[in-house]
Amino acid sequence: MAGITRKITFIVLILAITIPCLEAGIAEFDDYLKEQADLARQIALKSYVPNPENITTELNLHVNMAMEEAYSNSTRRELRQRQKHGGSSACMSSNPIDNCWRCKKDWAQNRQQLAQCGKGFGRKAVGGLGGKFYVVTDESDNDLVTPKFGTLRYGAVQKGPLWIIFARSMIIRLNQELLVSSDKTIDGRGANVHIRDGAGITMQFVNNVIIHGLHIRNIKARSGGMIRDSYNHVGLRTRSDGDALSVFGSSNIWIDHISLSESEDGLIDVIQGSTAITISNCHMTKHNDVMLFGASDSYSDDKIMQITVAFNHFGQGLIQRMPRCRWGFFHVLNNDYTHWLMYAIGGSSGPTILSQGNRFIAPNNNAAKTITHRDYASQDVWSKWQWRSENDLFMNGATFIESGAPIKNLPFKKGYLMKPRPGTQANRLTRYAGALNCQIGRPC
Repeated sequence: MAGITRKITFIVLILAITIPCLEAGIAEFDDYLKEQADLARQIALKSYVPNPENITTELNLHVNMAMEEAYSNSTRRELRQRQKHGGSSACMSSNPIDNCWRCKKDWAQNRQQLAQCGKGFGRKAVGGLGGKFYVVTDESDNDLVTPKFGTLRYGAVQKGPLWIIFARSMIIRLNQELLVSSDKTIDGRGANVHIRDGAGITMQFVNNVIIHGLHIRNIKARSGGMIRDSYNHVGLRTRSDGDALSVFGSSNIWIDHISLSESEDGLIDVIQGSTAITISNCHMTKHNDVMLFGASDSYSDDKIMQITVAFNHFGQGLIQRMPRCRWGFFHVLNNDYTHWLMYAIGGSSGPTILSQGNRFIAPNNNAAKTITHRDYASQDVWSKWQWRSENDLFMNGATFIESGAPIKNLPFKKGYLMKPRPGTQANRLTRYAGALNCQIGRPC
């Protein structure tokens, strides 16, 4: 009997170790990965904001300031002067993230200024700021264990801060998922860079990453194998899901100006205790399960998840999950929802969702007019979840079903409390969503 008990205990222990590893795509959870997971968790807890309403209020303030600046600088005389002198007439930036860098001719000489432009919960992500520049010159991805110098994979796993740029326009087909280490920026500005027809990009147990200016489409699940995930570690990976961008147990991540479509699984998944994330200025099209925040109704550690979704355009061919949320706090601000087939924003396990200044254009299908969708809970349960809408614009019969108590915005010590820009301005704030066609020597 004692022998049987020991066997059962051993099996339970193995399952307890193996199941999380399988979810992480890790086949062998060695001491290095355990240490990385523990460190990532500590950083996540430090990155968690006890009063997330303060961050939403700060972002609202910046949006208002950006719009006021845009209006004050948009006279016909100034536009004529810009055109006359070859200035920034084509740069009509109007949201606070883009205003920080886009209209400057010398952006290419000061690329790392981008690191100062983040807003929302991922505002502290500075990526490779202060590090050397690494130039991708080779679009191949043939060696997963000892990546070739000049490839994207080589740069992604190097030690310390690194700012990764591209020598020219290129199409990169990743043979297996690309694992990005901490303190990295992947900056596609000035080139037309496509990650397509292969595996996607994964940030697992890392901190401080910026992904900017890429086209990512037609991402496929891959079989896995031995893959380098840092300068000093190679691990055995299981099959990848086929997510375009996956954030797992990571913090201080900023995803900006990415064009995304047609992946085998999700376009952007953020799971397993990840927090301090901003997803901004992205253009998403032609996909079913768009964004998943929190993968399990049983993983309550996702209560620390805090994500800003701002200035994105949810476009043609999208069906659902923009986003689909669990457990945490989600600020959905000034996005333009022009297409969905089932619903736009959903969730389970009691997430808090603050929707502000978005434009929702419902489909013509009368059965899909409702923006919100709640899973695995009766009305007497979900009616207590805090899902609130403020200054949203509802078109073609779109309906947002609110629940729970109001989410109170806390004023700063200076005494001001700003409201978000109304949904009528969402299309302007998101006009340049997606990867930009930036040319060196000109405003972007």
